[in-house]
Amino acid sequence: MKRIITEVVAENVNSALNAEKAGADRIELCQGLSDGGLTPSPAFTKWCCENLSIGVAVLIRPRPGDFLYSDEEFEIICEDVRFCREAGAQAVVVGFLKADGSVDTEKLRRVVSEAGEMEVVFHRAFDRSNNWEQALEDVISCGCCRILTSGLHDSALEGKETLRKLIERAGDRIVILAGSGVTSANVEELYKHTGFKEVHFSAKAGVKSKMTFNGSNIKAIAGHNESHPAEISAVLKILETL
Repeated sequence: MKRIITEVVAENVNSALNAEKAGADRIELCQGLSDGGLTPSPAFTKWCCENLSIGVAVLIRPRPGDFLYSDEEFEIICEDVRFCREAGAQAVVVGFLKADGSVDTEKLRRVVSEAGEMEVVFHRAFDRSNNWEQALEDVISCGCCRILTSGLHDSALEGKETLRKLIERAGDRIVILAGSGVTSANVEELYKHTGFKEVHFSAKAGVKSKMTFNGSNIKAIAGHNESHPAEISAVLKILETL
């Protein structure tokens, strides 16, 4: 059986390095995970493309909220796609919906054209679509290579039944990348129910600030999240046995 492909969310450079060291196949670069993920900085993108040996997919999302973009926002998205192409990214990750919840195929086809030889992934905007069967066909027709989805639920485990149906319906036409809330505690259950070929997870853990001085009249500096190498390794080890 073909080995399961793993993609780790990387919000910062340490997460990217941890994913590479732990043996992940690919990272999805983003920033602002507390807002659901936003476009990473050009410098972060360029550094990862130039210094990592694993695949780099870059989330292109200019703001939080819905996936109904103005003409001005869309032009910024296209410019970011062109930058990623020139930087050497393997893929860009995008999602466009119309007001009625259908896939905006006009915008998606434009991005596929702008991407050139880069792969184009349709992200979890898919989970907000009004009809997943039609959305699947629309995304395939536009030339995308993958769909990142939690099966129209908040987490992949909650959406496992729809994920199973999606994977069956997609067949070999497009990869269904199962993601959202995937951990070492549930990845085996999710796989046994859906049979996914690729999986997306963050493996995030809190990292405390190393500052020894914080000042007496201001709130202490908070820590941040990073993808934890032990959790990445734990997921990979489980997948190797399936």
